[in-house]
Amino acid sequence: MLSMILADAIANFGAAIGASLSAIAAGIGIGKIGASAMEAIARQPEAANDIRSNMIVIAALVEGVALFAVIVSALAIFIQ
Repeated sequence: MLSMILADAIANFGAAIGASLSAIAAGIGIGKIGASAMEAIARQPEAANDIRSNMIVIAALVEGVALFAVIVSALAIFIQ
């Protein structure tokens, strides 16, 4: 009985760690995207609209992957 409770606790802890790591990684990734885009706009101001639109698309893709990882981690907690 105790081993089952401990296994559930470890599984929940692992899922929480997975969700937090994916959120942190997404934040770092989006920060790097924004910093690189601002540097590119500073170097070529005439290409600001193209750079901005590409930045938004890439940030949305990164955010989508992070959301998927958080959902999978939440499913790991609730479906056992």
